Amino acid sequence: MANFLLIHGACHGAWAWRDVIPALEALGHTARAMDLPSHGDDETPADQVTLDLYAQAIVGKLDGPTILVGHSMGGYPITRAAQIAPDQIARLVYVCAYTPWKDLTLADMRRLADRQPLVPAIRKAPDGITMTFDKDMTRALFYHDCPAETVTFALQNLCPQPIEPMETALPNDAQVTPPRNYIVCRDDRAIPPELQDMMAAKLPAKNVCEMPTSHSPFFADPKGLARTLDSIARGA
Repeated sequence: MANFLLIHGACHGAWAWRDVIPALEALGHTARAMDLPSHGDDETPADQVTLDLYAQAIVGKLDGPTILVGHSMGGYPITRAAQIAPDQIARLVYVCAYTPWKDLTLADMRRLADRQPLVPAIRKAPDGITMTFDKDMTRALFYHDCPAETVTFALQNLCPQPIEPMETALPNDAQVTPPRNYIVCRDDRAIPPELQDMMAAKLPAKNVCEMPTSHSPFFADPKGLARTLDSIARGA
């Protein structure tokens, strides 16, 4: 069975995958999540965080051939990790995630969309090092179809997001060798589904699937997300 390493998105942490890990394990897989630097329990100062630091932290957690799953912002660091250690990565899976294009930062990729639902919720810190999302707006943006308990849990755990990694393009034209899959979330109110379709169109059609959820399928339908990841791992 497959070995999964789950990578969270902006302002989140390993906690976002708490319901997906047991669901994957019930299907016979090994699954782990990690806090990226300056997220969750990781105490790296935000002003030291770079995209390469994210990627190196991921590589440091690899143990044999691994399927890397990146949610949202996590699409950039998993891609960079695949450039650094391609032999340790069996596959990349983007869950409503930003996929790097040549010379474009994550912020550039976001701006490709005609709609910008995240912009009104972004709050930059006075020092310009981090940003957060307005907590009065995050429920509607990220969790509108999630159980109330998980929304409360998420709001209690959201953290400041270092800006530097999101303003960094990948080297080497963002090319990677491991195969890639994309999961489009059709009721996503944070990253417009049409932008997800645009990014997914760079992958073979057989490597693209979808879920009918919000931007947070790990809370909205963790068992369904686990089944989708299981199908990807099995090549179904």
